[in-house]
Amino acid sequence: MELREIGNRGIRVTPIAMGCWPIAGVTTINVTKEEALGTIRAAYESEINFFDTAYAYGHNGESERYVGEVLGPHRDDVVVATKGGYHWENGKHCKDARPETLKRELEESLKRLRFEYVDIYYLHGPDPEIPVEKSAEAIAKFLEQGKTRAVGICNASLEQIKAFQTVCPLVVLQSHFNMLQQDVQNEVLPWCEEQGIGFTSYWPLMKGLLAGKLNRDHRFDERDSRRNYPIFQGEQWERNQDLVDVLRGIAAETGYTVAQIVVRWTMKQPRMTSVLCGARRPDQIRENAGAASITLTEQHERQIEEAIAERMKYEH
Repeated sequence: MELREIGNRGIRVTPIAMGCWPIAGVTTINVTKEEALGTIRAAYESEINFFDTAYAYGHNGESERYVGEVLGPHRDDVVVATKGGYHWENGKHCKDARPETLKRELEESLKRLRFEYVDIYYLHGPDPEIPVEKSAEAIAKFLEQGKTRAVGICNASLEQIKAFQTVCPLVVLQSHFNMLQQDVQNEVLPWCEEQGIGFTSYWPLMKGLLAGKLNRDHRFDERDSRRNYPIFQGEQWERNQDLVDVLRGIAAETGYTVAQIVVRWTMKQPRMTSVLCGARRPDQIRENAGAASITLTEQHERQIEEAIAERMKYEH
């Protein structure tokens, strides 16, 4: 798989990464440790070298622990990113990006991973209670101390990204991006490109919607958090299924899966460094990794763009 450079820190990653949130088992139902470890192994065996986790991925750090257990022997061959500034408290997701909290979380993350450093440390999200520059000051110290090779920020506005950048050098932004959600292309990514800041996207398959396996009449389990997203409801759901029907047709003609076609489209987008593909089973990450090697005809490319354009008409 080809490698792409993130920023100017000499870090080179595969255009498809493994997003390690699903293996934490918080919003994903019935995840076992054995399955989680097997999924990480399958990603590595599929030539993925980029693994994205976080302090808050799991109520007790399950994701980081699993990543460290599997990838420890391959440390020099992989790029591991983690995040701080979110944690769980009484079953709720809480933001806390005070310097002392970030320091404590990074130390705990390194213990869980059994690493001396991480390749990329992200601010998981700005803390509304403090200026983002305060969080940046703390993370800049991690960089100076060699506890991270590079720094990123997630889920931030352009104003917050700029403020962070004035204090601590950024190499990468992480945000959601997919066929249905492309707002970052308007202002955020052009500015990042000017600054030499890379981009990693999550939700390329929009929580399974763009994988083509959820039919129009699908009924979600009451424990499934996707039930709460407007994109899975009402007219939005129907319009989204119209787009997926086009993708299903292309999949039938090419022999690729819908997920592979979608991941390929995402990794080919301008300014895209790497696409985070969440997976909870080995077969899912192998399927996603296969997207790097597929080819489509110009006609199929045109069909996809026309279907996306048709869907986006209803956003305005």
